[in-house]
Parts: sequence; C-alpha cells; structure tokens
Amino acid sequence: MTTYTLFLVLIMIVAFLLILIIMVQNPKGGGLSSSFGGGGSQSLGGVQNTTNFLDKSTWTLSIVLLALILLSNFAAPKVNAVDTSSEIENTLQNREVQSAPIQTTTPATTQDTVQ
Repeated sequence: MTTYTLFLVLIMIVAFLLILIIMVQNPKGGGLSSSFGGGGSQSLGGVQNTTNFLDKSTWTLSIVLLALILLSNFAAPKVNAVDTSSEIENTLQNREVQSAPIQTTTPATTQDTVQ
C-alpha cells in the first residue's frame, strides 16, 4: 500500500467521523447532549460536559483532516514527473553526436585522375 493510498483512507475515516460528530450536535439542545441531560441536574456526565466533548472532538477532527489533506499533497504521485537523469543523459548524447566532426568525401576531380 502506497503512502498516498494510506493518506486517502485516513482522510475518508476522519471525514466520516467528522460528519457523525457534526450530525449528533444540535445547537438548539436537541442533539446527543440533550439526550444525556434527561431531567436537568440528574444527568450522565452533564449536558455541558457532553457539549464540550463534542466541540473539542469537532475541532480536533477538523484540524486532523486539514493536516492529512496538506500532507497527502506531498505523497501524491507526480503524473508529469520527468526522470532528470535520463534527460541529462539524452542531452549529453545529443551533444556528442552534434560535436562529432562530419567527414565528407570530396568527389574526384579530373586533376586527381590524371594518369
């Protein structure tokens, strides 16, 4: 498994968890925090504690998602990447071919064929 694929899987998991946390919250008190609040002061963990947990987890997951997205940019495969070593080798070979002296043969003239 490549690094980029690993980042994509982690991004999808964090995004799914973030969606769940956000959907559970209800700003008018009708979400998960109110269901734990039940009858006022007799609560499991308290409404305020549940709201704080949901707020902190939302911010934490958001920061983790942003960091994963930014880091995945460095792990992304380069589509138009050029192998510089082969390009340099090609340039050197072209120079060698161009700098080689061109030997031409001169046609025989009548003076050369005098017997």
